[in-house]
Amino acid sequence: MPSLPYLRLYATPDGESHFEDAEMPLNDSMAVSILSATIPVTGMSLRGSPAGYSVDWHPAPRRQFIIRLTGVIEATASDGETRQMGPGAIVLVEDLAGKGHLTKVVGDEEAMSIYVHAPEQI
Repeated sequence: MPSLPYLRLYATPDGESHFEDAEMPLNDSMAVSILSATIPVTGMSLRGSPAGYSVDWHPAPRRQFIIRLTGVIEATASDGETRQMGPGAIVLVEDLAGKGHLTKVVGDEEAMSIYVHAPEQI
């Protein structure tokens, strides 16, 4: 079965955040494309982060998918792993407690993103 890859950033009960490569299953129930199951959402926001933007350790404010449109963001989980996410990257952020993660814009391009607020379970 085809799937859509995304990156998951989550917290464990000890308060550490970690990255995990994940996949959203897709099915071919439509004649012209493949789809995931419908995911209910609770809100959406658009964000522009200028070149040089950097924020110190912080947990995510809510469970949300972040879809990168332009620019490159580098995030560091509290376990020390660092990932860069450029245009087209999809990240499910759910490290809502603990130390959280670091975030910074890499390069000289503004990072534009769509934040899709997700419910507790998908």
